[in-house]
Amino acid sequence: MKPPAMFKSAADWALPYWTRGLPGRDTPQDLFRVLYYGWLVAFALKVLGSAWDVSWHFKWLRDDLAPPHLLNSVGTALAVALTVIHGYTGYGVDKAALRLIQWGTGIFLVAVPLDLINHRVNGLDITSWSPSHIMLYLGTFFMIAGVIRGWFTGAPPGRERTVVLGAFFAFFLENVHFPEQHQEYGILSIGAWDNHATYAEPILLRFAADQMGRPVDRVMMTGFALPVPDFLYPVYAVVVGVAVLVVARLMIGRFGAATLVAASYVGFRTLIWPLLTYTGFPPSAVPFFLVVGAIFVDLAFAVRIPVVRAVLGSVVVTAVVYGTLTVQSSLMGQVYGLLKGQSGLLGAPPLATSSAVWAGVGLLAAWLASEWLVGRRTRQPIEARVMATATP
Repeated sequence: MKPPAMFKSAADWALPYWTRGLPGRDTPQDLFRVLYYGWLVAFALKVLGSAWDVSWHFKWLRDDLAPPHLLNSVGTALAVALTVIHGYTGYGVDKAALRLIQWGTGIFLVAVPLDLINHRVNGLDITSWSPSHIMLYLGTFFMIAGVIRGWFTGAPPGRERTVVLGAFFAFFLENVHFPEQHQEYGILSIGAWDNHATYAEPILLRFAADQMGRPVDRVMMTGFALPVPDFLYPVYAVVVGVAVLVVARLMIGRFGAATLVAASYVGFRTLIWPLLTYTGFPPSAVPFFLVVGAIFVDLAFAVRIPVVRAVLGSVVVTAVVYGTLTVQSSLMGQVYGLLKGQSGLLGAPPLATSSAVWAGVGLLAAWLASEWLVGRRTRQPIEARVMATATP
């Protein structure tokens, strides 16, 4: 049977590019766009799978071949294929971008079997913060960082470059915030239990209770749904989540960039909320506070002196995020509770307000490091593009 003409045409177009080369070789713009739009598709599939995955694990007993895992695996397969293409041909990446992508893909692929072994040995391992899970996030972290580097240094200036860069940062934010979803789902599971309802299937509750050596009671539910200290959620959100928004604002270089990145991620979470909830899966709290924090990140860039900007921005954004989390916890839960017929189901994870000092100090360190690193790493590519534009 002959292949469809469309696939034959695609193969005829692609095969001439399949030649061995070093990273940094001149890349035709049509090939460059195909490669990086391929990355957009890969990350979109991974995000769809991961968004479903957390909700799935709060309802069903774990299964290696669960639909969210399979959907995520399709995105991973595409990412591996793109990594091989970049590595063999050298197209679309400089040396730094390629190394980040390769290291990230390698860490992720090593983490997958380790995670399977971990579950075989330790059972449910529901927490998103386990070592094998962290390796998965870390691999994806480096992978997306490399893709951002490659697109940033190779894409021509213009609206497309800005929009796609923002999309990659939205995927980056999703990846670093992913472990926080454990608490976002967990707090609503506790709320449901307190309202004499459960989202998890009995087989999952029984398995978790047996693993903890307890009956199915509130103590077991808390250990299942909120197994980490209360300070972890806000401190991590401020130090890591906001740091991503700072880097996005620095690299995109436009007012409102941080806000649009955060709004894209939070908007996605808001859209999938009813899709999951009204198909029988557990709901989660939505991190609206990220958008508010992002607004103040953008406003902080009205200050032109980097060190002053980092100090003022860290203080203000930390205060705003903690304040918004407090409001979200007290008000949003009531609003959504009315819609669900149960009070307090949608709010925010427990908030240890005393941790704000440590969150602010951590954000200041991350902000200062971001100002230095981004300025140092991006100066040369920007100057190269300016010189190339000026060359007759």
